[in-house]
Amino acid sequence: MNLTLHEIGRAVGAINDFEKFNDTKINKLEFDSRKIEEGDIFLPLKGARDGHDFIGTAFRKGAGVAFTEAPIKGWPFLQVADCKVALQSLAHYYLKKQKPDVIAITGSNGKTTTKDMTAAVLSSHFKTYKTQGNYNNEIGLPYTILSMPDDTEKLVLEMGMDRPGEIDFLSELAEPKIALITLIGESHLEFFGSRREIARGKMGITKGLLRENLLIAPADPIIDEFIPEGQKLVRFGVSDEDIYITKLIEHKDHLTFETNFLDKAVTIPVPGKFNATNAMLAAYVGRLEKVPEDKIHKALSEVELTRNRTEWLKSSIGADILSDVYNANPTAMKLILETFQSFEANSGGRKLVVLADMLELGEKSPEMHASIAEVIQADKLDQIFLYGPMMKYLAERLPEALYFTNFEELSSAVQANLKPKDQILLKASNGMGLSKLVERLTEK
Repeated sequence: MNLTLHEIGRAVGAINDFEKFNDTKINKLEFDSRKIEEGDIFLPLKGARDGHDFIGTAFRKGAGVAFTEAPIKGWPFLQVADCKVALQSLAHYYLKKQKPDVIAITGSNGKTTTKDMTAAVLSSHFKTYKTQGNYNNEIGLPYTILSMPDDTEKLVLEMGMDRPGEIDFLSELAEPKIALITLIGESHLEFFGSRREIARGKMGITKGLLRENLLIAPADPIIDEFIPEGQKLVRFGVSDEDIYITKLIEHKDHLTFETNFLDKAVTIPVPGKFNATNAMLAAYVGRLEKVPEDKIHKALSEVELTRNRTEWLKSSIGADILSDVYNANPTAMKLILETFQSFEANSGGRKLVVLADMLELGEKSPEMHASIAEVIQADKLDQIFLYGPMMKYLAERLPEALYFTNFEELSSAVQANLKPKDQILLKASNGMGLSKLVERLTEK
């Protein structure tokens, strides 16, 4: 970080006499004492353990200073009322100081992939930094900001939410130049009650967006009532919107599409028509930021996505695995099933599907799980495995499916059934643990 101890103290309003300590340059901020290196500032957060218990460890590993909510002896410290608030205040200050262009991305599905693609496009022409992994909440987002190199020109921030008002706060902290919403789906329906309230929550991304700055949003009327008056807006979707896909050709491990704003077709190394939309949005942001079209094409053709988001893997016996096990909602599950069913089976092979529960859907969860049957094409699938208490409602609609309530029994059945020439899709919310099954299928 391009910051010193005294500057940080002033930025967060530290209440102790911190200027009595040497005004040393701070390397970076860490809230995990195990990651502390020489000259870092340690931020003790309260979780399962109170981070204050590890202040001594941080200094022994080389920390130059620590935040603290109570005075400490023997080391330089910055005393604040709340360490999490201090983290957020410092991140806001650092953004104001460094002045990168912020591109904020949210959505019920596709936000991480769109983040990865957008960052790939922008990094082909600018010094670009992006949210690492899923650091997209009130702690992860400011940590991302404070982790960016001090020469960053474009900062791509993913914004997640699990309660009302969270994205409002993140948007006000980041003050984006461009805000992008990928999709209004059913994620976190348990906490929001309806898609309308999910839409309200996602539209909180406009809270820190100036009206003359751009909102890119889907052509979904559910958000219309939440669009601020006078907001500069681009809608995407079908052909009567501002940006859209004009032609799409799907393949097993890649796809090609054309848009109404690029001169040439785009090819991306991942399947799924929903990923064509994600790539289109990334390309459009690139055009807005004056990235040459040849660089946009090259960046998207070589893009690498965060793990467990629609990735093809090889099992240890040679079968093809389509893994999409990080998150799930009805919209996303139906889309990936449609894509998987559209592929031709390998010669001499079968097509298998493993579906596990979609979490946080609330009281409508049974009917939403059952609704997945609407897209199942029995003639396109040779075996269906279902797992989890909610998947029993889909099992009732699919008598040919094998239903499991025990993970080990599911795992054994899948491993026993899978053959070298097969294709298998795994889709579920992260909390169902299908990533462990993916590991078992791929480990040598």
